[in-house]
Amino acid sequence: MLFNSYQFLFLFLPLTLLGYFLLARVRIGLAAAWLALASLFFYGYWDFHYVPLLIGSITFNFVIGGRINAASGTRLARRLLVLGVAVNLALLGYFKYADFFLNNIAAVFHEDIKPLGIILPLGISFYTFTQIAYLADAYKGRAQEYNFTNYVLFVTYFPHLIAGPILHHKEMMPQFASSDTYKLRASNFAVGSTIFVIGLAKKVLIADNLAPHANELFASPSDPSFFVAWGGVLAYTFQLYFDFSGYCDMAIGLSRMFGVQLPLNFNSPYKAHNISEFWRRWHMTLSRFLRDYLYVPLGGNRKGPARRYVNLFTTMLLGGLWHGAGWTFVVWGALHGFYLIINHAWIAARESLPIGRNLPGTRLLGTALTFLAVVIAWVFFRAVSFDDAITILHGMSGANGVAIPQGVAGALGEVGRQLQNVGIGTFLGGGQRFIETYAWVTVGALIAFLAPNTQQIAARFEPALDFDAGQSAAPRPLQWRPTLPWAVAIGLLATAGLLSLSRPTEFLYFQF
Repeated sequence: MLFNSYQFLFLFLPLTLLGYFLLARVRIGLAAAWLALASLFFYGYWDFHYVPLLIGSITFNFVIGGRINAASGTRLARRLLVLGVAVNLALLGYFKYADFFLNNIAAVFHEDIKPLGIILPLGISFYTFTQIAYLADAYKGRAQEYNFTNYVLFVTYFPHLIAGPILHHKEMMPQFASSDTYKLRASNFAVGSTIFVIGLAKKVLIADNLAPHANELFASPSDPSFFVAWGGVLAYTFQLYFDFSGYCDMAIGLSRMFGVQLPLNFNSPYKAHNISEFWRRWHMTLSRFLRDYLYVPLGGNRKGPARRYVNLFTTMLLGGLWHGAGWTFVVWGALHGFYLIINHAWIAARESLPIGRNLPGTRLLGTALTFLAVVIAWVFFRAVSFDDAITILHGMSGANGVAIPQGVAGALGEVGRQLQNVGIGTFLGGGQRFIETYAWVTVGALIAFLAPNTQQIAARFEPALDFDAGQSAAPRPLQWRPTLPWAVAIGLLATAGLLSLSRPTEFLYFQF
């Protein structure tokens, strides 16, 4: 079930909220059980065949986590942790990577090995990582959970189940156990619905209108010229931005309606001044997981610069493979590993430079270079194959020529003639598509780089668990308040979003 669908908005959500708050007046345990069952229904709506798999995973990890807690500080606890992590990774590996490895073995050894045709269960990467983090925290004595209903809710909680964020036990369990969470509050509905509507608008009004322009290039990248290649790639760059940002907003807003705060997962990453900052802003809970449960256990930065670079590269390589079973995802992860190595090497080298660190324009230059690096990597993330990615990058380099549609050149008048004089050619057809592509890219860029994000707009009302309103609030006139002008603006935005739901589209992170 999609957040951006009539079934969700007019049936599932109202009924779930109604049952939740009615049962909370009787007993909060009943409300938690209702929400857990509703979350399982939400998950099974796509394909109920994988609900037993999810329940089995939850039961296994709950039992293993309890035994780890009971054996705390012993060798048995460590062995149980290894067993639990191994089972979780084996489950994820089978569903996500079995066909990938079979296809590669067949290609290397020239054998006729048929793939298994495995359908990836929704959200398996997210609920697997969530539970691995729980087991690791249980081993360290940071997580103790004896209430099975609350644990089921922790894993299946529908706002995060399909596309994150990856939750920590310590963030959610105190909220699920608190009676204050289950109290009906108008403020939670006002704040939550506002954040949800902004996220919905990002998804259906911006991301979905950028999608056709990205799809046209990546579906058949046949030697694109410079502007065609860049138009399609930038369309995807901002489509992914608003799709993921919109989902994160909707998840936070929905959860707030139930009185539960989720951690931030997206914080204007294209405004980052370097690649390290980008990863502190993009998919923040995944970055946190990779840091705490992969990079640090590998040694982090504790064993010298060379080992640190190896650990960074390994972490990002595995992070890329987590995103998808394909060599393009591996290359994407490797690129970000190289970016991080270059960034850390530059920071270390800069200490010995005689020039100052804060020269005019350096932050802007850093943002531009970071954005360019991210865009190049997105080509591999989105491309169907490695060859397609190289073809698109070839076009972006200008090797296939620099040209604009003849109709666009004519409409530009004297400017169009001057462009032709400096070597920019023309081609027949595609003028309207060209203009629409760059118009939507411009809209996306202006909002992504210049506008405050949703959490900054809602800064007065603690929109997320780890939001620092003192440092990140939007300019005062753009901060949301429960006033009539804001109600009208959000109402109009909601209307526009609902009118765009006739053909709902999946989130790009829908099946990870």
